[in-house]
Amino acid sequence: MNIALERIASPSLSSPASLKAALVTRAKAEGFDAIGITQPKAIGDAGERLGIFLREAMHGDMAWLEAHAERRAHPSALWPETRSIIMLGLNYGPSDDPMAGLAECLNGVVSVYARGRDYHEIVKGGLKRLGAWVHHETDEAVKVFVDTAPVMEKPLARAAGLGWQGKHTNLVSREFGSWLFLGAIFTSAYLPPDMPEADHCGNCRRCLDVCPTDAFPAPYRLDARRCISYLTIEHKGHIAREFRRPMGNRIYGCDDCLAVCPWNKFAQEAREVRFAARPITAGAPLSDLLELDDAAFRAAFTGSPVKRIGRDRFIRNVLIAAGNSGDAALLPAVAKHFSDPNPLVRTMAVWAARELLAGDMDGFAVLRETCLPEETDETVRAEWTYEENA
Repeated sequence: MNIALERIASPSLSSPASLKAALVTRAKAEGFDAIGITQPKAIGDAGERLGIFLREAMHGDMAWLEAHAERRAHPSALWPETRSIIMLGLNYGPSDDPMAGLAECLNGVVSVYARGRDYHEIVKGGLKRLGAWVHHETDEAVKVFVDTAPVMEKPLARAAGLGWQGKHTNLVSREFGSWLFLGAIFTSAYLPPDMPEADHCGNCRRCLDVCPTDAFPAPYRLDARRCISYLTIEHKGHIAREFRRPMGNRIYGCDDCLAVCPWNKFAQEAREVRFAARPITAGAPLSDLLELDDAAFRAAFTGSPVKRIGRDRFIRNVLIAAGNSGDAALLPAVAKHFSDPNPLVRTMAVWAARELLAGDMDGFAVLRETCLPEETDETVRAEWTYEENA
């Protein structure tokens, strides 16, 4: 990879302060919207809170959180040579109201962060170029991280002054609201740290009250097992019945707690054009999404975060949205999935059909009599024979 390493014209980079000033200029030139410096020890009690979260099993299927808990809790354990941590933020603010699509029940709603190109690629590219510049100017080692390593980005971003963790546990910025992608550069170079950001939530609890599934047992605490973002993205199994109707037409992620934050009044539309929504993620019709086989799914979501969950889990989510649509015209497209090879898909197809035929249980009984004798999976069979008020 060819990386331009020309020095920024500055009086001198010999002092930590002048190096930091040049670094800020360089970061802005790379497209980052926010930058702050902190140190490994500044993570505070985030590690203790992570331990409580894990002990209470609120992480659900996310075993990787538990596997690397020690390194998450103590950044120095990840890389002992770290003296400074450079935290970067890239604004992905939407151009419209992220919740507007929830009223369009025949379209699937994808979380704002996943409507464009995969942010990992975009952020990591900028981090690598900026890290190379730091190494060139200081001859010190650097390591770059974006979301895929055991780094607690949000507590570190708070410590670096980029924002604070709101009552929904996400980062909130006074300049960019809820919409910052985060990345980190660990370096053995010393850089003057910034002051941490104070909590500005006050008495507000809009993010807690708007959650469709009551995923917040208390302010600043998240039970991921109840979170629609977790259920539609991280969760690999069947989605529990109690969460299906509250999901509405959310087919990948959920922005409700982010979107209602009052600090979004200062939010700005993203400058990075690669974050712009694609047609397939900007309110695509459920009728079209239900037709996606594996090859079509991969083609449609090439370069998108959505591709990582795979076709079967995606169709699982779309079928739930179809069941919540109230439009019986979707029934033929739903019924095609009664014979899908994956029981995860078949189960949700049965549930969706039942919802669409809520006023015609005789019609549902006909489908059951036709399909149940051929069904071998016990979970799917249980869905066919489930009685709402039993």
